[in-house]
Amino acid sequence: MIRRSLPVAVSWHPGRYDSSVPVMERLGVDALREVITTYRNAMKAHQSGINRLNVYPVPDGDTGTNMARTLDAVVAEVDQAPPELSATCQAIAHGSLMGARGNSGVILSQILRGFVGVVERVGADGPGPARVAEALEAASAAAYQAVLKPIVGTILTVTRVASAAGRRAADAGGKLVDVLSAARDAGRQALADTPNQLPVLKDAGVVDAGGAGFLLLLDAALNVVAGEPLPEPDDGPGPSPEVLETLVHRGGDDVSELRYEVMYLLELDDGRIGQFKQRWGDVGGSIVVVGGDGLWNCHIHTNDIGAAVEAALDLDGRPSRIRVTDLFDEAEAEHAAREAALAPGAATAVHTAAVGLPEVTTAVVAICSGDGLAELFWQLGVQAIVTGGQTMNPSTAELLEAIGHVNAEQVIVLPNNKNIIPVAEQVDALSDRTVRVVPTRSMPEALAALVVYDPVADADANAAEMTQAAGEVATGEVTRAVRATQSPHGAVMVGDWIGLVGGEGIVAVSGTLRGATEALLEHLVGDSSEIVTLIEGTDASSETTAALVDWVRRRRPDAQVEVHHGGQPLYPYLIGVE
Repeated sequence: MIRRSLPVAVSWHPGRYDSSVPVMERLGVDALREVITTYRNAMKAHQSGINRLNVYPVPDGDTGTNMARTLDAVVAEVDQAPPELSATCQAIAHGSLMGARGNSGVILSQILRGFVGVVERVGADGPGPARVAEALEAASAAAYQAVLKPIVGTILTVTRVASAAGRRAADAGGKLVDVLSAARDAGRQALADTPNQLPVLKDAGVVDAGGAGFLLLLDAALNVVAGEPLPEPDDGPGPSPEVLETLVHRGGDDVSELRYEVMYLLELDDGRIGQFKQRWGDVGGSIVVVGGDGLWNCHIHTNDIGAAVEAALDLDGRPSRIRVTDLFDEAEAEHAAREAALAPGAATAVHTAAVGLPEVTTAVVAICSGDGLAELFWQLGVQAIVTGGQTMNPSTAELLEAIGHVNAEQVIVLPNNKNIIPVAEQVDALSDRTVRVVPTRSMPEALAALVVYDPVADADANAAEMTQAAGEVATGEVTRAVRATQSPHGAVMVGDWIGLVGGEGIVAVSGTLRGATEALLEHLVGDSSEIVTLIEGTDASSETTAALVDWVRRRRPDAQVEVHHGGQPLYPYLIGVE
């Protein structure tokens, strides 16, 4: 069986919003690491809104997702690096190169690499105003160098204008916060002007998605350096399905006519990368190539997949991790999703990952509640999700509908709740497909099961492996009592926080969320525990999560802690222990 890695966990981050926090004069290593983590968390929060802005080069709603996943890779590498300035900068550069996804992610990786390239040359105290301005200029220059044919009105324009404003503030004797504020404010004005520079943005009534994503970096820096609050996510609907349909068929000499996105890592001598870019220039558009020292992350939109790969081979290069995406299918999926969201009675319980799902031997249908959990499941290969959980059990008909959407003749169902298991077990007899139920009772069990899911294996083999993996996880959850009762751990009053373990009932009672969760961790996490997974719900707080992570690290230093944003209601924390 294939063993997968879980998507990089969403880090706990105690955001700094206190106006009494002293304003920093230099961007030291601790502040730099915090900026990167804050940026990733802000990108996660704004991901959906940025996706809805994405209409260039293809209106497929992936810019926020790709930037967030790129930053996931950066944070994962930074977390493993020593807390020294040079090591941290190298981790940011390498993590962004290896983890860059999509056009926007590759450009973002080059921005980060250009920035830390300057910061790394500074002393241990970190850069002050002048060097941060220089780093912003280097970030902008690096982004332009990565793109074969720069387009006005994109993230490139926003970074250029922002860095120029930062330089003016530094030359005028401004402090670090002045440099960052000047860059951010000028960047916002440049972003607002992008529709006047790129007609497709004006037609859609949006600003450039990549530029909006970049500005969150400056917002994160000001949050850490000066305690400024982060901007709230935009929950607007974005362009209508009709507008998107017009844009995707806009025609003319336009990169939107190029159907496939091809990405790969390329081992190629630096002296030949210019030739490689020229060859790619004849093959497609939206070309971004970043890297150096013989390793490059390459992105192109093309109608000739073979030629895009052969361009590397012809120069004795070695491509790896080749990934091809059908942009037309992604665009259609985005249109369908927006039509569904705007249609009367649009609150459907069944969601599929995309139009044109890949054909597999065995597909997975999962039940969950929470945008963060749904995103985790998509990343782990789930093809259909049915909204449901403790207080909202889906029907047999809804499960059958979801199974009808997947592209496989064999299906695994993950119920993720004990009340849903009996319903799921009825589906096989009612479906014309082979359906097997892995009796997961919680979201952490489902994540453990998905780590060993193999889309090529048959349903019976998957069911056996996934059931075993789920059974190796001890799980618990924290919620609020809605009625008074007695428990082995004392009286429970209405409004108390309680920790629950399947088969044992209430194992922790406290007047505070943190108290109940720490008591639940005490119950679940033993000396032999290796991985502790915390899944944050809508009522979780960054401060509480930070305290819980610290609790595990102090009490069980050998255990690895992973934090994921689940977004589930009613249960601020779901816990899994392997």
